[in-house]
Amino acid sequence: MDNTTYIALSRVDTLMHALDVTANNLANADTNGFKAGRQLFSEYLARQKGPDTLVGDKQQSYTQDQATYRDQLQGPLRQTGNLTDFAINGEGYFTVRTTQGIRLTRNGAFQRRLDGTIVDESGNPVLDSTGRNLVLQNEEDLLSVASDGTISTQNGAIGAIGLVTVDNIQTLVPEGHFLLRPTTRTHAVARPEIRQAMLESSNVNAVSETTRMVEIQRDYDLTFQLIQTESTRQQTAIDKITAEPTS
Repeated sequence: MDNTTYIALSRVDTLMHALDVTANNLANADTNGFKAGRQLFSEYLARQKGPDTLVGDKQQSYTQDQATYRDQLQGPLRQTGNLTDFAINGEGYFTVRTTQGIRLTRNGAFQRRLDGTIVDESGNPVLDSTGRNLVLQNEEDLLSVASDGTISTQNGAIGAIGLVTVDNIQTLVPEGHFLLRPTTRTHAVARPEIRQAMLESSNVNAVSETTRMVEIQRDYDLTFQLIQTESTRQQTAIDKITAEPTS
């Protein structure tokens, strides 16, 4: 396999990952609080070796897939009229308790169970600012949530929804469609802003992502065609050499 094929294969590898990232973005275009994934590419220069290397042609450029990061642009907030729906305006994440531990989310589509526990769409209890499950008493109705997260019922203020963040949000590990696993220590948001009866939509632009997918697929097809053409050229050259009569 020659250098042309190796370079093209490096491009194919990154394009396959780009298709996966874009497809995941499209699949979550309607997921509350979802942040689109983006790829970080770089050029990898490899020094050629051997006595036949031409002067001025000492390095080859490969495409390198460095990492995938999340676009932290806030999604649009929309009214729902549901008093247990909450949207974060600005930084921060809700905290929920799962069987695997504490997880973070921007998806504030919560519900009240029969026992009064406020849970997310998967039934995970939502935590208050002290790290305890957020529970309403049977006789209490959820009347209002202030912008700082303070929850009030007919019995007065009963607590506050906890919002936390981490120093480097790119270290959060996605789990499922809307949960994030913190890998570093979390800390409370200094100035939380919560909107009641609203949800944050995904920041994915479905039209842009669809266009991007078409471009990636076209680039992939052209690059793969180059690999096939180069393979045919090499095989033709080998056939000609082996077919030449020996003196």
